[in-house]
Amino acid sequence: MKHVITYLIGLIFGIGITISGMGNPAKVLNFFDFAGTWDPSLAFVMAGGLIVTAIGYRIVFGKPAPVYDAQFITPARNRVDAKLLGGSALFGLGWGITGFCPGGALPVLGTGRAEVFLFVAALIGGILITKAGLRLRDTSMPPAEPL
Repeated sequence: MKHVITYLIGLIFGIGITISGMGNPAKVLNFFDFAGTWDPSLAFVMAGGLIVTAIGYRIVFGKPAPVYDAQFITPARNRVDAKLLGGSALFGLGWGITGFCPGGALPVLGTGRAEVFLFVAALIGGILITKAGLRLRDTSMPPAEPL
């Protein structure tokens, strides 16, 4: 049942991406074009997502445990650091250059457009390179001394 619900959530997300037009890179790029053909609709999509998320978090975290797990899994770290800022900046640059957000590009794979497959391949390549670099860094660094 857990997989069925996961599939349905992904399907709803994909339908939302399609209806909102966020799978169209031109629509996304127009949001960043303040001096030209600016399209504010992405701001409305983001605001809608934030509202639904805020309500969802209040409902879900008001329960003692998730439906399909023993406990909630939340990030252990909650501070803003260079890694978070750098990753956010790279994400924004990639989105601004290509017009594709990783979550928005996945439903658009169904269109069969070559640029979407190229973007997703580059995305996967970037993830693998980053993971390999982090593994290499972690094995080559001496353990930190306690304060």
